[in-house]
Amino acid sequence: MKAIRRFHVRTVLPEPLAPLGELATNLRWSWHSRTRDLFRDIDPQRWDEVGHDPVALLASLSGDELDRLSTDEAFVTRVREAADGLRRYLESPQWFQEWTASEHGPAAIAYFSAEFGITSVLPQYSGGLGILAGDHLKSASDLGVPIVGIGLFYKTGYFSQSLSRDGWQQETYPLHDPDNLPLSLVREHDGSPALVSLRLPEGRLLRAHIWKAQVGRVPLLLLDSDVDGNDDAARELTSRLYGGGGDHRLQQELLLGVGGVRALRIWSRLTGAPEPEVYHCNEGHAGFLGVERISELVSQRGLTFDEALEAVRAGTVFTTHTPVPAGIDRFGVDQVQRYLGGDCALPGVPVERIVPLGAEDYDGGSAGIFNMAVMGLRLAQRANGVSQLHGEVSRGMFDGLWPGFDDSEVPIASITNGVHAPTWMDRRVVELAQRHLGSDRVRHEDGWNDISNVPAEDMWHVKREMRQQLVDDVRRRVRDSWVTRGASAAELGWTQEILDPDVLTIGFARRVPTYKRLTLMLRDPARLRRLLLDPDRPVQLVIAGKAHPADDTGKKLIQQMVQFADDPKIRHRIVFLPDYDIAMARRLYPGCDVWLNNPLRPFEACGTSGMKAALNGGLNLSILDGWWDEWYDGHNGWAIPTADPSTGSGQAAMDADRRDDLEAAALYALIENHVAAQFYDRDEQDLPQRWIAMVAHTLRTLGPKVLATRMVRDYVTRLYAPAAHASRARAADDFAQARELASYRRAARGAFGQVHVDHVDSEGVGDAPQVGDRIRVKADVSLGTLAPDDVDVQVVFGRASETDELSDVEAVSLTHAEAYDGSRHRFEGEVTLPRTGAFGYTVRVLPRHPGLASPAELGLVVNA
Repeated sequence: MKAIRRFHVRTVLPEPLAPLGELATNLRWSWHSRTRDLFRDIDPQRWDEVGHDPVALLASLSGDELDRLSTDEAFVTRVREAADGLRRYLESPQWFQEWTASEHGPAAIAYFSAEFGITSVLPQYSGGLGILAGDHLKSASDLGVPIVGIGLFYKTGYFSQSLSRDGWQQETYPLHDPDNLPLSLVREHDGSPALVSLRLPEGRLLRAHIWKAQVGRVPLLLLDSDVDGNDDAARELTSRLYGGGGDHRLQQELLLGVGGVRALRIWSRLTGAPEPEVYHCNEGHAGFLGVERISELVSQRGLTFDEALEAVRAGTVFTTHTPVPAGIDRFGVDQVQRYLGGDCALPGVPVERIVPLGAEDYDGGSAGIFNMAVMGLRLAQRANGVSQLHGEVSRGMFDGLWPGFDDSEVPIASITNGVHAPTWMDRRVVELAQRHLGSDRVRHEDGWNDISNVPAEDMWHVKREMRQQLVDDVRRRVRDSWVTRGASAAELGWTQEILDPDVLTIGFARRVPTYKRLTLMLRDPARLRRLLLDPDRPVQLVIAGKAHPADDTGKKLIQQMVQFADDPKIRHRIVFLPDYDIAMARRLYPGCDVWLNNPLRPFEACGTSGMKAALNGGLNLSILDGWWDEWYDGHNGWAIPTADPSTGSGQAAMDADRRDDLEAAALYALIENHVAAQFYDRDEQDLPQRWIAMVAHTLRTLGPKVLATRMVRDYVTRLYAPAAHASRARAADDFAQARELASYRRAARGAFGQVHVDHVDSEGVGDAPQVGDRIRVKADVSLGTLAPDDVDVQVVFGRASETDELSDVEAVSLTHAEAYDGSRHRFEGEVTLPRTGAFGYTVRVLPRHPGLASPAELGLVVNA
């Protein structure tokens, strides 16, 4: 029989235990060990059975069990102390409150992302993008930064991964009832669910509820389309993360962007929370948020589209996360016209003005395509990549949007990702620091300065404990996986002997697109077997990762790895663990001695998994890509030599198979001759002193850099605060600056076609110029209808190649000297010769306006 009606019955906690409700629903417990201990101690076995989920644990307790707990004075005291601790955490001033007292930081920041990885209990993530977003919110909470997160609620999450008997990835989609999760429904003052609605083609209306997850101080709003009144297709729209394609994906992104802004307005109305001054679009999925904000300003404040665009751009930050063009969402212009035109048009925003925002109307672009990353860049005055190298790659990848500028001048900055230490550091590492350093400041920037006070034997003992913890977890997971694959208990005795807590352990876990090269280590299977089975210096590998359900190539790579690891001769030394998630990762990173990363350079935007390993005393073995390219110093791990053509490695690097062979051979050699050799080089106390010294160096030098608190502070000071100041300036005096800048942009675009540099002359350079000599540059420029104050005339100088290409350039603005012949003007200035060697210079004309954040912002330049 089936029920004709279903509703959720919530646990009623006795009054002494009432604080457990808030402790369970505020996701701070996911990174606060004492709160987790409190729940675990209610019933350790049941805690494991419910997957360390406080909400599920409380729901499993009977009334009698709760009554008994409520009369346990010691436990009630712990509950009260935990609640008091949470209250202090939520209310006490933090870094942002101290910083903003003098800097007048943003009142609120909206952080949009398609996925958020907070905890495995709330599986709303697929990989690094979501984990980064979760760490961003957690660290913002720790720092007191007033962020609100906006995403979608996926009732089946991404997917759960298992393996078939022959090692093929299989996907299942377990339902996640929001009533059983640490979520609360946002309700109107009359108690009815708050609703966001969007118009869809053919007269359809898409409605969504808003669920709130509380991440410490930070509210995370998740839109859910499984709402009565929606048709079946609309109800399923938010069912799966990255599920479906084409129209389905476009509708998800409209709900995230347009619906997300509307959800924010509802949230502010119901709670009194300040409206955000800054809107951070984490990757292009939420790009339509800018279109909705333009619509608000046009329809509610009387601005034109162009004026509203200037106001919106000032307060928008865009972060690109992929150096792989295939990783960017692209739609047909016809799709965008269908969903944002006609009856679906947003008030005041004709679709004819939206299409150019995402059009690939530049060299190398494709006609008829609407690119979400391009729209993100055009709607944001400030943008960044997620490592120094990724910023460089992104500037080259999107340079078509700024023709006439060198790649180095493309306005895409870099803020290197970080990871949330309280989430990812094993408690044993923290306790080690507390014993020898006197505090838990290892989660902060200066925490490991005195690491020399930690005895080598204690560090090594803790690392072995974490290795043993991983071995225990792996044995359980492998056994469960083989049961799912169809094995009987009688044939699985070997799973209790796999791995060894005293063997060098290398970890590799990530999503499985081809560029991450899961199977690079299999290029020479015989050599890998020799490494695994070496009688004196054995190696063991723990591998995990998911392929996208539609990626058969990725699934084949997984199958190759699984079938290799299934070999009875080596399966005690290499394992593939299905269903990689946060819970697995929190055992995997601490238990590995070495973290392996071997992507095709430069396609790893950042790669934060190696950072998490480093915080747990792991050493990195990686291609110089992402963050490792930036922070490898020769003593914190090993760099795998790359055959990346851009590094000048020769013609052999141009062949993909040859490149893989070269880099795999380098990997094997490093493991055999350096990594394993150093791990097993022991003193008379059986301690690998050189290895431990590298671990100590890693913690001292990388520890401060890889923290997400450092990352969030960088965002606040370098992007959020400038965006807030610019947004306020645009809105002041009834958006006077926005109106003026829109007028200036229109005039500059019309006039720059008539701007040109007529003549350039220089004085002061003799036959033998020396460093420090000055040259005086004079430039005659025709400005057409523009005035001298409307432009910045610059002399640009640097090293000159044999083909006159400039590098290491600097720019100096010239001053207006005189006007003559109507629109012609002379500009003059001096340049000091900065260095020896070939020197060259040129002159260019750029737009100038106080509202511009970058000389390249308008994409207008006239070069001599």
